[in-house]
Formats: sequence, structure tokens, C-alpha cells
Amino acid sequence: MLETVSSIETTHVPDALRPTIEALAKVARNLSYTIRRGPLGQSLGHAVGENTDGDAQKALDVLADDAFASALGAAGVRWYASEEREEIVPLSEHGRFALAIDPLDGSSNIDANVSIGTIFSIYEAKGDSYASLLRPAREQIAAGYVIYGPQTQMIVTFGAGVQTYLLDPETDTFKLVEATKTIPEGSSEFAINASNYRHWSKPVRAYIDDCLAGSEGPRGKNFNMRWIASLVAETHRIMSRGGIFLYPGDDRPGYGRGRLRTVYECAPIAFLMEQAGGAATDGCDPIMSRTARTLHERTPFVFGTTVKVDRVAAYHDLPDHEVSALFGNRGLFRA
Repeated sequence: MLETVSSIETTHVPDALRPTIEALAKVARNLSYTIRRGPLGQSLGHAVGENTDGDAQKALDVLADDAFASALGAAGVRWYASEEREEIVPLSEHGRFALAIDPLDGSSNIDANVSIGTIFSIYEAKGDSYASLLRPAREQIAAGYVIYGPQTQMIVTFGAGVQTYLLDPETDTFKLVEATKTIPEGSSEFAINASNYRHWSKPVRAYIDDCLAGSEGPRGKNFNMRWIASLVAETHRIMSRGGIFLYPGDDRPGYGRGRLRTVYECAPIAFLMEQAGGAATDGCDPIMSRTARTLHERTPFVFGTTVKVDRVAAYHDLPDHEVSALFGNRGLFRA
């Protein structure tokens, strides 16, 4: 690890946010190194307890959370909210920003050597910690994610498009490789955990049924299904290739509002999607128009190319007796 080397090129980063982005990039760079070393360094995937929502907490979850909290206090962050902490914590009395983070997304994939990541959201701080973060998602001033995969990349928006940075293994610096990233429109891929089919609502089942019917069905073309079980990895694939991701609520106990968290997962991904030309909803309404009521609130989540996300919403708008894979034969959703 090259601690003295600049962590990221900041030419395209707003001046006020540079210390915060540099701190995020520095920790991400160090995590990338730790992840690459795997068991040569330390055990990363063993369980160490549960987080505030009862999900299994891995060693790397805690390591990442501690590292980000330690770095961000001196980098302009006043309030710090994490998936791994029950409450918002103060970092710097004079900090300008409030930051919400999922320090290590997809930690169930650590031992399988599948891509994992970090997701973050930044707001202007207010005097009250909860007022700083429980506010309309559209008031975000920056959001992004880091994906730790064959390449380590940071994807970030400051409200004027989406930028892509690649961690150069020769210099240990995140370098800008794409100043304006947009989501491709033509993909025929959808991502959903099909094992939960029997628990989904009728509109979601109808949408997936029409995709699975392929070229002989109402959509008139074949689709491929993808599922990685890492939100960052799913997001990055859609950013790169297009398509749609669905994590709906369902009728299982505890899943009525889905499993993904509004503040530090869905809101930042929704911001990125819109800035890249896509869309993100709870199945019906835009995530960017929502205000979370609690720090760890969950929401159903649908995102990807705009036409596909809008089509899912249209399935929800139909009268219940028309919600069937057969209604598409009228040609309403053939495009």
C-alpha cells in the first residue's frame, strides 16, 4: 500500500468535496489491497456477529466500517451513518457534510471471490444528525460506489453526470477513465432472485413471466436472467451493459418492503442511475422523490434503463384482473 501517494485524480471533483472523496478513495484503495490478499493477510469472511438489521456481519464488514469512520472525520464529514451502526455518529463538529455508507456490500460473497463493493451518499450537513440524512433523496450532492473485482473502480456523481475512476495497480491511484458514463439502452438482461417467484406480487410475476416467454411471448424477444447477490456488482453490470434489476417486496415475513435500505443503498444507486440516463423506483414511484423515515428503512427497488423501469410500473397500474402474462398480447408492452 502506497500511503503517501495521492489516492485519486481530483480534477473533475468539486473543490469542497475533494477531501471527502480523497478519503473515500484512500480507504477503498487499502481495502482493495486487503481483499486481494485474502487469507494470505487475514480471515475476511468469518462471522463476527450481526448488524443492526440482524444480518450476519463478516470481519471485513467491521474492518471497512472502522476504516471509513476513522478517515472521514478529518475530511469534512460531520455526521456518519453506516449499515453497521445502529445510530448516526458525529465525526467532526465543524464538518460540512453528512455521509451515509454501506461499507462492504455483498459480504456474503467474500469467500466465493465474487465482486463486492462500497456504496456511499453525501448531503450537506445540518445541525441535527437525522435531519441531515432523513431527507428527500434528491437533495444528495454526491453519491457513488466502489467495486472490488478484477478491476477496482469508483463510479461517482456530483449531480452533473457520472464519472468512472479506475485504480491503477502501478501507481495505486484512482484515475479518471470515463468523464460521462451513460447506461446502454439495448440490453435484454434482467436481474432478480427467481427462487422467490412464489412470494412475489402479481405484477412482478407477470412482468417476469412475459420476459421468460421469450420470442413467442408478448415481448417478442428472448431475455437472459442474471443474479449475483451483490448490489454493487448488479449495478455495475447495468451501468456497463444496460438491463434492469428488481428486488421487490414479497409476502415472506420481514420482506414486505424488500431487503435493501433506502438511505445508504437505494438512494445513492438511484442518483447514479438518473445521472447516467436510467431510472430507479420502488416498483411504482421514483426513489429520488422519497424521504426515508428511519435510518435503516427498507424499500422495494427496481432500477435500470428507463423504458424497462417504466414498464414495471405500468404492470402495477393495471387492474388486478388484468395482471396476467397474457395481457401483453394486446401489444401494449411489446417494445
